Amino acid sequence: MPLMTGKQALMEMLRAEGVRYIFGNPGTSESAIMSSLPAYPDIKYVLVTQEGVAMGMADGYSSATGVPSLVNLHIETGLANGISLLHHAMDGGIPLVLTAGNKDIRKFNEGRSDLVEMVRQFTKWSGEVTHVEQMSGMVRRAFNEAKTPPTGPAFVDFAANAMEDSAEMEIVPSSKGYFRLNPDPAAVQDAAGMLANSERPIMVVGDRLAQSGGVDAAVLLAESIGARVYAASLARMNFPSGHPQFLGRINPVLPSSRELLSTGDVVLAVGTNVFSGFFYFSGRSLAAPTRLIHVDSAYREVGKSEPTDVGIVADPKTALDLLTDAVSDGMSGEQRETARLRAAAVAEEKSDSRVAWEARLRQRWNQRPMSTERMMAELARGMPADAIIVDDAISSKDALHGAVDFIEFDSIYGERIGAIGWGMGGAMGVKLAHPERPVIAVVGDGSAMMTVQALWTAANENIPVVYLICNNRSYRVLKVNMDVYKTQLLGEPRPDEYIGMDFNLPLNIAGIANAIGVHGRTIEDPEELAPAIEQAVESGRPAVLDVLIDGSV
Repeated sequence: MPLMTGKQALMEMLRAEGVRYIFGNPGTSESAIMSSLPAYPDIKYVLVTQEGVAMGMADGYSSATGVPSLVNLHIETGLANGISLLHHAMDGGIPLVLTAGNKDIRKFNEGRSDLVEMVRQFTKWSGEVTHVEQMSGMVRRAFNEAKTPPTGPAFVDFAANAMEDSAEMEIVPSSKGYFRLNPDPAAVQDAAGMLANSERPIMVVGDRLAQSGGVDAAVLLAESIGARVYAASLARMNFPSGHPQFLGRINPVLPSSRELLSTGDVVLAVGTNVFSGFFYFSGRSLAAPTRLIHVDSAYREVGKSEPTDVGIVADPKTALDLLTDAVSDGMSGEQRETARLRAAAVAEEKSDSRVAWEARLRQRWNQRPMSTERMMAELARGMPADAIIVDDAISSKDALHGAVDFIEFDSIYGERIGAIGWGMGGAMGVKLAHPERPVIAVVGDGSAMMTVQALWTAANENIPVVYLICNNRSYRVLKVNMDVYKTQLLGEPRPDEYIGMDFNLPLNIAGIANAIGVHGRTIEDPEELAPAIEQAVESGRPAVLDVLIDGSV
């Protein structure tokens, strides 16, 4: 085995793992890495000026490629700035590897931070390289942990002495990985019997379904049993939104959503937590006698908080393929016809919902400031057919999904609960993963300001993302949640005022963009939006369209 320093072994391991980008903001503790980069021109260091941007870029890149990305932050201070979006990555199961430099292990008496403990609750696995001989094995384990279902972020920090010392080192990357875990046949048969005999089946889908490539399998099963389909998350294309049986987003922690789910006699949850959210409620999500089947690769989620009749720990796609075959074998001709009629009734409900959305769009067509529905309708008119949407719209999300149908697996990547500020960096990560396709990021103004420093990186690296800012001059999502808190949880009237939720001094994000070197334009007239989108995409440069919209609740 060759003799090499720890820093050389680290770079060789990153090369072996296929790392193309390091997203980071360096400090003195990263000197060993930065000094090594000239010898590795195939690994590009993408400089950000705020750590949340690096986390967002890595999150977006891994979401779009399915492979672990690499983030490098500066000891405890830079790491602290990245924790918000590390939480976002953990919640979304993003396979990224986060790294940081640390002081020499011999500095113990003088004081050194425990970085592993600092990030433990927001990572799948975390460890510290304290000796040079640990380097290749620890890096390999971090990548292996990140990409093994349930996927998620892993963390490694490097003591300075481990970077500078030398040892004989074997450079072997993490294994390819074979993650199509088969379900227990008995569980498949039990679940198939429940679904074949169900009179009111409901399917709830989440991000781990799309991550497994199981969307087509979910469609086939939903059609075979005539199920109503809801998404617990819209961060991926978990079910084609234009499908006649797809009825949109649901939030199972809200009483209205729990009541809706409990109208089913069987609920099939696939690739989603059952059921998570901020607000507490007493008792079950699903009222008896509704039965629950949960299919998931995240074994810790199955049966975690909700009584589960059949829990299937498996790769979602593999499980759904087998479940569909078993259901088909177990259904009588009469049951098949009943399922077909159920599907037709759901399609009619979907059609009625679409008519209602279009009526709302017409009603608010000429509103000033423009309505979110009009903004998203103009986006649908101006976006290229092959565009990827990065959805950080937050409280404008439903309008986006009402105006645009997402039917391709890689047509949308979105934010998740827990942290804002993801979309500015996330969109650049998606663009680096898909350089041949237009990327349009729809970002709330509050979220944009959390990581607006991303615009410097977009300009510096010429990453041609088109940012559409939903500028409603407020943290509107907080107002929406305040209404939920007051009316649904406390049973009180809506508040008369929303303290700390309005931007009385409006955010001039177009002005910030222009100051940083990105084309910025404020748009008030909705007729200007679609042409502006077309022009921005065609420019091949990053651009910000700061769209002034209605922020009322």
